[in-house]
Order: sequence, then structure tokens, then C-alpha cells
Amino acid sequence: QVQLVESGGGLVQAGGSLRLSCAASGSTSRSNTWGWYRQAPGKQRELVATISSGGSAVYVNDVRGRFAISRDNAKNTMYLQLNSLKPEDTAVYYCNARNAYVTSWNYWGQGTQVTVSS
Repeated sequence: QVQLVESGGGLVQAGGSLRLSCAASGSTSRSNTWGWYRQAPGKQRELVATISSGGSAVYVNDVRGRFAISRDNAKNTMYLQLNSLKPEDTAVYYCNARNAYVTSWNYWGQGTQVTVSS
């Protein structure tokens, strides 16, 4: 199993920045894809960005150029740098660890709230 704990959320004005962290513990080596998702009120959870164990990052169009995903393997921690924030980025942000070849290997953190005021 993998345990994930997010931190770093908060209230920020439009145009501001935040850095989210996701600390992982447990059998982290079995995970080969790490990601950030978000869920706004009344909406489904959606992908924000993923990073592979090799460091390849993928972003959805809405955040490309504004957000940056990274991972510190030595610290077993994943980050999401959020820049140029917009009110529509307001959501609960969740980190995820999964194995692309084993569908049952899929773990979530408890989420951290990001609120962007206009």
C-alpha cells in the first residue's frame, strides 16, 4: 500500500502562486505514475498533471504553462507549483499514485483545498 498526504493549499488572490506537496510512504516503488487531480464544487474530479517514475510530465491544456509538477525521489515527495492562479482553479487538489500495469494499485491522498479569489 501507499499512503499519501497533501499539504500547501490555501487562499490566494488571482495571479498568485502556491506550491502543493504530496508526501508518500509505504510501497512507493511499485508506483510508476504519479499525478495531481482536482475537484471543484459540483464537478467531477479531473486530471491536472502526471509525472512518470522516469520524470516525464504531462499537463492538461488548462494548466500547461502555469503549473509545474515535479518529484523528489529521495524525499518521496511530489510537488505541484501553481502560478498565475485563476478563480477557476479553485478546487480540492488530490495526489495520486498508481501503477499503469496494475489497475488495483491506485492510491489517493485526502486532498488539500485551493481557493483563488478574484
